[in-house]
Amino acid sequence: MRVGHRHGETHPGRRRRSNEDAFVCTPPLFAVADGMGGAQAGEVASALAAATLAEGFQTGATEGVLHEGHIVALVQAANRRVHDRASTDITAQGMGTTMTVAYVQPNGGVTIAHVGDSRAYMLRDDRLHQLTDDHSLVAELVRRGELTPGEAEIHPQRSVITRALGTDPDVEVDSFTVAARAGDLFLLCSDGLTTMVGSETLRRLLAENRSDLRTAVRELIRAANENGGEDNITAVVFEVVDGDDPTEENVLAAAADEDTLHGETRLAEHLLGNGDTMVLRADELAAAEPTEPRAGPVQTALAALVVLALSAVVVALVVWGLAR
Repeated sequence: MRVGHRHGETHPGRRRRSNEDAFVCTPPLFAVADGMGGAQAGEVASALAAATLAEGFQTGATEGVLHEGHIVALVQAANRRVHDRASTDITAQGMGTTMTVAYVQPNGGVTIAHVGDSRAYMLRDDRLHQLTDDHSLVAELVRRGELTPGEAEIHPQRSVITRALGTDPDVEVDSFTVAARAGDLFLLCSDGLTTMVGSETLRRLLAENRSDLRTAVRELIRAANENGGEDNITAVVFEVVDGDDPTEENVLAAAADEDTLHGETRLAEHLLGNGDTMVLRADELAAAEPTEPRAGPVQTALAALVVLALSAVVVALVVWGLAR
């Protein structure tokens, strides 16, 4: 078994200028992280968690095949890194992030590790299966029978999550391994997709575009935006097939609007270009300096007036000197 085609994209949505989502799309490892926290701290949390996961995976993969316990340990390491940053950086206090990870084992098993309300799905024989349980208040009330799924969709506290990376020094990680079959499609996504698009539409768009995963991802994001786009939207889709690893490159497409990116993300783009993952190494992220603000039109006009005034003074002095 191997990973076949894969594609991931993220979009800020229609209501938010910043994007606090991050993702990893480097076979055999995939992940989605949805950050939370004010003053762009959510963006720091998700990027830091994704970077820690990717770095830890690269180190561990050199030692052989990783098992379910290794993937859980990587998520817990990401939790500690985010928590340490939130505990020592006053601008990042209270930040956290969800994380949903998929690792494709050489034997065809797909290990899922999950914290928060991002989700993992599997499309098999045109039937969509939700693999993860949301760690959210309304999901817990539904499981207890205190809310119906319909009531949960409109509940005023539906955005409250009960488990996240970074809020505590330790975190409980849900984990399991799915026995994949050739032809299975897997979707990892943030709740910016699932709160805007129902499961039947998710199934239909994946099934209709299973031969072109770039189009599938973009159709999912388009559907979420057409239904309101109230949150950042991230989707990563990959297929499991028979055979050896393909030679095609992974594809990363980030939000097109540069204004949605703050200094740390712009630094990531500078360092990684159009690379395979939307992540920044943890040490580079910690050292990233905020981008200096650009002068606005008022400041620019004042500067021009000062230059003109100084020029006039110089001309007057030259004329006065010649007249003497």
